[in-house]
Amino acid sequence: MLNPPNPPCQGRTKKQEETSPLPDKGGRGVGFLQYKTTLTALARNNRKNSTAAEQKIWQELLRNKQFFNLKFIRQKPIDGYIVDFYCSDLQLVIEIDGDSHAETFEYDTERTRILEAYGLTVVRYTNHEIMHNLEGVYDDLKRRIKRV
Repeated sequence: MLNPPNPPCQGRTKKQEETSPLPDKGGRGVGFLQYKTTLTALARNNRKNSTAAEQKIWQELLRNKQFFNLKFIRQKPIDGYIVDFYCSDLQLVIEIDGDSHAETFEYDTERTRILEAYGLTVVRYTNHEIMHNLEGVYDDLKRRIKRV
């Protein structure tokens, strides 16, 4: 398996860049991956301050194994990133892109490339899709998990 490079972390000290393996809590996930330990506090903060689209997909589709009895985790640190939603059984990352993501296309492309190098599948939906077409998102995810 490839070991993707860590993205540059400007302004961080060596101690802040220490990594830990991802905990594999009983799933067939990516327990061998590394993540920056400083991301755990950021992930916790992101969970407390999630966007309306993240709250909607979490409450109506992914929480409590509502989606095909699959466990999803919110704001999961992987490598140097925090992904919006992660399912270890499928090795699936779901990212919800807000309006600002149009301006960060190159960053998102590189982030996706690195996550996919770990064998993860990255799926992206826009805030608009979540807020106005959750049924379509559900259908798309259902189609995708049949291929996995």
